[in-house]
Amino acid sequence: MRVLVIGAAGQLGSEVSSRLAQDFDLISATRVDLDIADLEAARRFVQKAKPDVVINVAAYTDVDGCETNEERAFRVNAVGARNVAMSSHDAGAKLVHISTDYVFDGKKEISYVEHDSPNPLNVYGWSKLVGEQMVKEQNPRAFILRVAWLYGSRGKNFVNTMLSLAKERDELKVVDNQRGTPTFAGDVARQIERLIRTDRYGLYHCTSQGSCTWYEFAQEIFRLASVPVCLVPVSTAEFPRPARRPANSVLDNFMLRVEGLDIMPEWRESLAGFLSGIAQRREM
Repeated sequence: MRVLVIGAAGQLGSEVSSRLAQDFDLISATRVDLDIADLEAARRFVQKAKPDVVINVAAYTDVDGCETNEERAFRVNAVGARNVAMSSHDAGAKLVHISTDYVFDGKKEISYVEHDSPNPLNVYGWSKLVGEQMVKEQNPRAFILRVAWLYGSRGKNFVNTMLSLAKERDELKVVDNQRGTPTFAGDVARQIERLIRTDRYGLYHCTSQGSCTWYEFAQEIFRLASVPVCLVPVSTAEFPRPARRPANSVLDNFMLRVEGLDIMPEWRESLAGFLSGIAQRREM
């Protein structure tokens, strides 16, 4: 099976590429290779690659940046998603498209399932939601995965940021009234591999099991990494940002369970494995 990964240099794309390279004929495309906002370029690239599966992890993910660059957000996250969906459909390929927990407004008191009504609070969330809708319209053979609070070896993420800040400061203030699920990008890659071996297309939530606040996430990072730092819980109001964030963006992998496909682990288990891997690499 030939798989084309678009956005292969990013946090999730690198994990997906590494995972699938073992058992698939893999083609990796970075932003330099393909601008997904250009429909004709996307069509030519996909047609030449002749993939059986296209995995689109390319996106404009700067949540605050989207507020001041609305056109760029929709050009990449909505129009770009449509272009890849059209191109993959023309090529007769399955499609994996990545979306976000930020399609919800956070007002629900329990975790969100796939059939809950979206209502984004920010431009990023709206651009990703429109992208979902366009993918559904343009390629019926699509797996749409909503992920959340991703971290991995590459790119900017909460785990790497916390560990870096702890080297510079003795005290860190962390928001304690936003709840979600930390999710290791490598686990999402493993789940994608399982999905593309099936024809069970549709919308899926794809996060680790369990939930926490950013403050609780930081506590676990420093506990597992044995890093002494004073953590101070604060409210979202004390850290004003251009883009509003949902207070609750916990996703329930309901449809993955219904299909008997959910292999996502508990978030603390994955975090422990990730940090252990970092420690081992430093010792080499």
